[in-house]
Amino acid sequence: MNITMTNRQGKTLSVAISGQDNAPVIIFSNSLGTDKGMWQPQIAAFEQQFKVVTYDTRGHGQSDVIEQTTVQNLAEDVIDILNGLNIEKAHFCGISMGGMTALWLGIHHSERFHSITVANSAAKIWTAEGWNARADAVTENGVADLVKTTHTRWFSEEFNYQHDALAQRTIQSLATTPALGYAESCRALAQADLSNEIHNIHIPTLLIAGAFDPVTTVADSVFMQQQIQDSELAVINASHLSNIEQPELFNQTLSQFIGSIQ
Repeated sequence: MNITMTNRQGKTLSVAISGQDNAPVIIFSNSLGTDKGMWQPQIAAFEQQFKVVTYDTRGHGQSDVIEQTTVQNLAEDVIDILNGLNIEKAHFCGISMGGMTALWLGIHHSERFHSITVANSAAKIWTAEGWNARADAVTENGVADLVKTTHTRWFSEEFNYQHDALAQRTIQSLATTPALGYAESCRALAQADLSNEIHNIHIPTLLIAGAFDPVTTVADSVFMQQQIQDSELAVINASHLSNIEQPELFNQTLSQFIGSIQ
């Protein structure tokens, strides 16, 4: 079921719900330049036992572009979705930018989550200069240049992304991401550094790193594991979009983690 929800800023977010009505809830949060469609393998794996919620992060997919966005805004959108669906508590899994959202939620709204999963992410991703320069370039020239090279960051050389339907669809979702929405997210990530706050996370936390990820490295996840008391780290032989490159392993890792939480 696809629905449109309104956040606290009066803007609309595109949300999809599948699975079992009265089951535990998992909500998935997409990466920069993608949309909720990137979670197809996870929806298929989890909808038998869970209520699965996916959504297009603001400025992506069918959700509104919202200017002056921060990581706090990205996280508060999730709380607004939970409130709108009358969900008291959920498991949260975010990848890349969605992983940064997961960390913020774990720091500031832990009472709403059974667990967070932080996939292919970091407490600080890249540099403010890099993000702001990319935001400027995308604002001026659109996302076409990014689309040409993104497969080198998202997928490893081991992965035949050209013959994987979901990988192709996900690259296409970058091509259709609004330039302003992408740029606003870049500016949010430029300002975001949670390195000194993540030690305040005290709920079960799974960190998933891609062994070949050039964007958010295994070292980034090791740092987070050292800072977050109740965390565990899994390294998957994949690049940045590990849930697409290694869906079975990603799903198995997430399923075991959620199953271990009493």
